[in-house]
Order: sequence, then C-alpha cells, then structure tokens
Amino acid sequence: MAIPTVLSRAQHGMEAPLVRVEVHLGSGLPRFAIVGLPEAVVKESRDRVHAAILNCGLAMPDGRITVNLSPADLRKEGVRFDLPIALGILIASQQVVQQPFESCELYGELSLGGEIRPVRGALLAATAAARAGHRMIVPPTNAAETLLVSGSHVAVAKHLLDVVAHASASTLLSFAHGTAPPVVAAQHPDLSDVRGQMQAKRALEIAAAGEHSLVLIGPPGTGKSMLAQRLPGLLPPMSETDALEVAAIRSVAGLTLKPTQWRMRPFRSPHHTTSAVALVGGGSNPRPGEVSLAHHGVLFLDELPEFARGVLEVLREPLESGCVTISRAARQAEFPATFQLITAMNPCPCGYLGDEQGRCRCTVEQVQRYRSRLSGPLIDRLDLHVEVPRVPTEVLTVGAGTAEKSAVVAARVLRARERQIARQGTLNSRLDNKAVERFCAATREAVVLLNRAAETLGLSARAFHRVLKVARTIADLAQAATIDVRQVGEALSLRVLDRKMSG
Repeated sequence: MAIPTVLSRAQHGMEAPLVRVEVHLGSGLPRFAIVGLPEAVVKESRDRVHAAILNCGLAMPDGRITVNLSPADLRKEGVRFDLPIALGILIASQQVVQQPFESCELYGELSLGGEIRPVRGALLAATAAARAGHRMIVPPTNAAETLLVSGSHVAVAKHLLDVVAHASASTLLSFAHGTAPPVVAAQHPDLSDVRGQMQAKRALEIAAAGEHSLVLIGPPGTGKSMLAQRLPGLLPPMSETDALEVAAIRSVAGLTLKPTQWRMRPFRSPHHTTSAVALVGGGSNPRPGEVSLAHHGVLFLDELPEFARGVLEVLREPLESGCVTISRAARQAEFPATFQLITAMNPCPCGYLGDEQGRCRCTVEQVQRYRSRLSGPLIDRLDLHVEVPRVPTEVLTVGAGTAEKSAVVAARVLRARERQIARQGTLNSRLDNKAVERFCAATREAVVLLNRAAETLGLSARAFHRVLKVARTIADLAQAATIDVRQVGEALSLRVLDRKMSG
C-alpha cells in the first residue's frame, strides 16, 4: 500500500530543501508521533492539527498516527508543516484523495479553527519550487511574495476546508503564475537639499560609483546623516536576480516586501545599542542580521564610536567576504552580506573639536580614548574618511536650485559602474589583489606618489590596495583609461584618519 505523501520545504539558512511529509495510520492505542528531527514548535503541530481537523467537522482517525518528515537527518523548524501534516492525515484516512496534490507543495500554520496563517521564508520556498516545476498552496499573506518569482505557480487557501474542497473538486483553487512587478520610480531625498559640503558630496559620488565604504567625520548638525540618506538615490536599481535575493532575505527574517519597494536598494540604519547578533545574525535557529538585510544596499552606522567595540569588530569578516556564516553545535547557516558600509562620527566625545567658537572642552586623552574605540583593522577596511565641517551661515541661505541634483550625479555614477562591469565584470571595491594589479594600472608618477605616501602614513598592504581601487573609481568617473597623479592624490586626500593616526 502506498504511503500518503505531501510535499513541503524546510528553511535552512538561504536554502529550502524539499521535505516529504509521510503519514501512516496503525492500529493500537491512540498515539500521534512526529519523527524526522522536528524542533519543539513542529512537535506542537500535533495539538494544532488535531483541533483544526475536529473543528472543521472532519474526523480524526483512531489508533496510532505516525508522521515522518523526510529526510530524517534534516532538522525541521517553524510552523510551516501544519497544513501538509493535516492534509496527509486526511489523505491517509481517505477523507480526501491525493491526486490533486501531486507535484504540489503546501505551506501554512493552522489555527485551532482551521484558518491558514502565514509562514517565514515563503519566497525562498517559491524559488526552489519553481526550479523543481512544483505548484504551491500558500496562506493569503504569503501570496504576494511567492508571486514575485517568475515561473512560480501559486494558489491561495484561507482555510483548511478550502484545501479539502479543492481535493473533492467542489471548489477548485485558482493557480496564478508569478511575474515580477513593474519597477516603480523610487522617491529618495535629493542631494541638492544638502547645502555646501562639496568635498563630502564628491566623496559620496565616488563611494556610489565604486561601492566603496565611507566614514563621515564632523560636528553635530553638519549634514552627515543627510548625506548618508541620499546615497540610495545615487545608486542604480537592482537587477531582478538581486531583487529576488533581497526579497528572500526579508522573507526569511519575517519581514514583508511592499510592491513599491521592488528593486529598491535596502537602507538599514540600526541604533548604536544594537548587539553583535542583531548586526550579523545568529540565534539558536540562525536568522539574518542587519548586514544581510542590507544586502545589495546600504548599511548606515551613525555615531560609530558609540557602538560597542565588539559589535564593530564583527563587521570585519563580512566586509571582506560578502557573506556571514553562523555556526552552531547542530547546524551551520550562511547568509549573503554584500553591503555598502556608510558611517558617521563626531570628532570628539562632545562633538565640537576644532569648532571656531571654542566650545570643545575635551582633553587630548579623552579624544584619543574616543577614537581608539575604532580599531586599526576596522579603519583599514574603510575606503574613504572625509571631514564634514560646519557650513557658513551664508551658504545655508543659498537656494536649492544652485546645487547639483541627485539625478545628475546618478547618471555619472551609472556610467562609471557600466565602465567597471565592461572592463572587469565587477565593481572596483570587489577587486581582489590579483585583479588590482591587472586593472588598476597607474602612471609612473602616480606609483611614486602612492609609494611615498604609503611610507609616510604607514599604510598597510590592505590600505595601499584600497587607495588604488578608489583612484581607479575616480579615473572611471573621469573616463580615464589609466590612473594618474591627480586620481591618486585625491584618493589619498580622502583618507584623513590615516593622516591623523600617523601624526
């Protein structure tokens, strides 16, 4: 006799392995067992499924019920298996037939009354189901995200009785084909709103063009946060593949994605009290953190020295590798984290160091202790360090019409990015050492200047290569084939922390 089998998928990091829900009914004393490495919340499905079946006017079979979640060596967590378990029991007890659910995956938490509630990671499951050529039945709340996947075939069920009616063909569920929504023009704050700060704006343009990390240093109220918030407006929209990755991460984290946000780059700005786990991800059941939620977008850390030093140090590996691997005793999960880091900080604890009105009362020791919260290895990984000084009052009264619009800068950024992709297949910030030697060719004079600066400032090998990559981006903005002295000089001028540390 064939064992009734219903298809579903687990969620393991950014993977959605197929799970077969097998149900066997045996004689003996009543017993309901779920096997196949279920977590506690999956074991609790027994009570939810039992109540839902009875409250829908259906019969709960007597005797021994054994539910096997195959493969048995894969841990199962979450409430997504409620619906397939309930359907498997109804098929095994011959209250519904299995044929309508062949090559069909089911997801949903059951209420005690039989309503089907949403689950996390549905978009990830939809991507895998589309590749396998399977249809899906999902709760209403998960329908929008699953239909983002081109090639998906999705039906919505609000209640367990809707699934039963589909099996009996009395009321068939309607399956819709997934298509990516149209791209909506994003409404970002405009760069022209920021008065003055020409060097900081230039640094922001360079950062956008090469996806470089940036730290803005200046007293309160000089526009550091305003500048960071305008970076997404300089970046091109994501490709459909990248947009699906971002949407899948949000789905795994339990966050919804509005259709108006489709292909918009994420902008994450966690508070400085954020923990290391919240920043990079973790937990007993690993979930993505802020660095993964900022994948293909911007991670903005305001008041950088106020973050705990241990929290900042966990950024070092994701900045280099573009991913986060979370290891636990029983499992390991990997989440993508290719983000652009933008940070802001005051020059001293009170924020007014160097102020013309002499408001700063910080001692030299206090300033050094404040800046020492940022380790040398972390500063090494920041491509651009730019001072954002106080803006003269007369500049604040100049009309916005005289400042350059974000659209104008974004056009230059797009041309520079296209130039990089055509030349080397990736953006300049992602070049490894061998690629830097190949694609960051410089004139003899530029090399001499860089070598002299490296000796004077004590640049590490990493910082040396980062200066070259920034100079390559500046050359791309100027549509120059070779890096010359001007580009190297500008790249060096945009690393003020190196000069202060060497002095």
